[in-house]
Amino acid sequence: MTISSVQTLLPGRYAINANEKRAEKPPPKTYSVQEFPFKGYQPPQPDGFEQSRAHPDTSAIVIDNGSHHVKAGWSFDKAPRFVQPPVMSRYRDRKLGRQCQFIGYDAYADATTRGQIRYGFDPGSSVVGNWDVMEGVLDYVFLKLGVDGANGGVDRPILMTEPVANMAYPRKCMNEILFECYGAPSVAYGIDSLFAYRYNKGTDGLIVSSSHTSTHVIPVLNSKPLLSNCSRLNWGGLNNAEYLMKLLKLKYPTFPARLTDYQMEQLVHQHCYISQDYDRELSGYLDWTGLEDRDHVIQYPYTEHIVQEKTEEELARIAERKKESGRRLQEQAAKMRLEKLVKKEQELEYWKDLQNRLASETKKEIRRVLESEDLKDEVHLERMIRDLEKSIKRSRNKDLGIEENDEQQEEMTFPMLDIPDEELDEAGLKEKRHQRLMKSNVEARARAKAEKEREKARVEEEERLDREKRENNFEEWIEERRTNRQSLLQRIKDRDRFKADLGNRKSLASQMRMKTLANLASDGPKKRRRGGDDDDFGANDEDWGVYRTVAKDEQSDEEEEEDLGGMLNGVEQELLEYDPDFTENHTLAAQSDWTKSLVHAFLRGPWPFDPESQREAHQIHLNVERIRVPEVVFKPSIAGVDQAGLIEMAADIINQRFSSSQDRNRLLKDVFLTGGNTLFQGFEDRFRTELRGVLPMDADLIVRQATDPVFDAWKGAAQWASGGDLGRSSVTRQEYMEKGSEYIKEHDLGNVAW
Repeated sequence: MTISSVQTLLPGRYAINANEKRAEKPPPKTYSVQEFPFKGYQPPQPDGFEQSRAHPDTSAIVIDNGSHHVKAGWSFDKAPRFVQPPVMSRYRDRKLGRQCQFIGYDAYADATTRGQIRYGFDPGSSVVGNWDVMEGVLDYVFLKLGVDGANGGVDRPILMTEPVANMAYPRKCMNEILFECYGAPSVAYGIDSLFAYRYNKGTDGLIVSSSHTSTHVIPVLNSKPLLSNCSRLNWGGLNNAEYLMKLLKLKYPTFPARLTDYQMEQLVHQHCYISQDYDRELSGYLDWTGLEDRDHVIQYPYTEHIVQEKTEEELARIAERKKESGRRLQEQAAKMRLEKLVKKEQELEYWKDLQNRLASETKKEIRRVLESEDLKDEVHLERMIRDLEKSIKRSRNKDLGIEENDEQQEEMTFPMLDIPDEELDEAGLKEKRHQRLMKSNVEARARAKAEKEREKARVEEEERLDREKRENNFEEWIEERRTNRQSLLQRIKDRDRFKADLGNRKSLASQMRMKTLANLASDGPKKRRRGGDDDDFGANDEDWGVYRTVAKDEQSDEEEEEDLGGMLNGVEQELLEYDPDFTENHTLAAQSDWTKSLVHAFLRGPWPFDPESQREAHQIHLNVERIRVPEVVFKPSIAGVDQAGLIEMAADIINQRFSSSQDRNRLLKDVFLTGGNTLFQGFEDRFRTELRGVLPMDADLIVRQATDPVFDAWKGAAQWASGGDLGRSSVTRQEYMEKGSEYIKEHDLGNVAW
């Protein structure tokens, strides 16, 4: 199984049982991240230089010039005095009016210095590329060591490490800086992993050095490295951090916090380990059982919106205030209803008095009075009185709590419809038209009521027939339900896919939509006449179906209005009730449960995720990355590196490049692991197990790790410099002036002149 095949699984290997699902898991243990590696001010240590005055020729400055950290100290020290990254930050401070320069960890002091950081080595390599930075790093080293030679020079021999097969040009530039800029009396170079092997008492064996930028396998016989048989893998600790950064950006594309290279290095060192059986462990890494232990939660800084929780007394007071406010509102509403009712009764009394007065008046007076009251005719007055009586009656019944039903409502009559138009005046004709409209409304309501009753009867009949079919032909009935459920699931899937495709302009749905728009544009009016418009779109009812076509891809109105989710729930409820083979685990809700989702386990571990929580939004879950990242050194193809793995490199050197069985046995009896990239938990055991698998059965294999894989190179160089070999292997200033900056003296722990 690969991470690219992540999907929501049906109940099976990733499903949890009912007891595990009900059990609440404890909150995850979270790990914090360090923003920047600023270590504060480090004072100089001039005591070493004072101590070296007694033996200036044999006391050397030892510098392990690594691409991750530069380690510096004196040859008589037990450990390096200063360890710092080879970085420099330089900018001009306008307030101080001077150029500021920060080296090593000091470059991470604040945002200004961090924004100007430059590295001394070429990206992804152990070759010095920025000599301005390298000179600043050496200045820092010599100042912190308290070096105070004559005329500002160093006046002490210098021993510096370099990578395997270092090119002549970087060594030439380094010689020029050390001799010309610092006035060093002599300079020697050596390979870091060979110094570490010598420090650990090795003479014959196979050195496996996995450092910050690369991994080397070097055979050594009779304390002499056979560099012509050395192999290199372009992968190290730096590549691990970069690879983890890529995986996390792909895993959390919208992560709100910034991921830095230093943070990735810390995560690799603290949480990754070597799997003893990568394929088997990866296949079950996201299983629910034990995932809370395998999933490490990294908490980034966040700001949570805090909601002030109220006490029970405050909640009670708020509830009482709401209740009192509601009571006041009810009283005000009742008072307003009473005022409106009184007003309506007064109006009713006024209009009735007016009607009684008009009964004894002439037609001319009646017309004058009605016009003064903004009434059209006596029919209008009568209708107004009737409406007021009905409104007053409804208001009184509502206050008394009496509900009106259809029987209580008086039946409406339309007597004017039976009178011919010739016998009616203008007012009568208006009233007749009004009654005709009222009658149409009454008949429409009656038809709607009858239609509702017929629909109810039809549904009851369908339910009866369905019930009879279930009782008489159960197998056919249950098969129809299963088929209907599959059809609904497919329709839901198609709908969701179509909605998702609309956001992709290259999808078929978007292309069809744009084709429809283009057709509409081409079929539209070509030009408009002055003072007129030839666009008649919308004149026909069929024109308006275009909008549905553009938005829904020619779906019908019935399909738009269908509640597919509700229909699916109804079918699943019937299957749960009558189908013994259909359980809760087969429902769509159960299949969509996050506890059965491999995607959720990959992204959020075995805990629920609240998208509204800033704390959870700023969390990174490391699970499969914990074994995938360090596995690359054994299987480079995982990260797209077209090289052989570490085991293949070692097997090729032992089995193919040494024909003598005696030499092979000498190499196998001391396989030495060094370098910071070998500090992963399980690295030694995994290397021993896999290397054993490619060797003859009777071969003796002894694998050991350096005492201190990070500092043994410096310690070995300091030990070697304390002996007599440094003078014989160093290039003196006189030799530099005579033979040039590319001149090098070969020795058993250094590179050869290529």
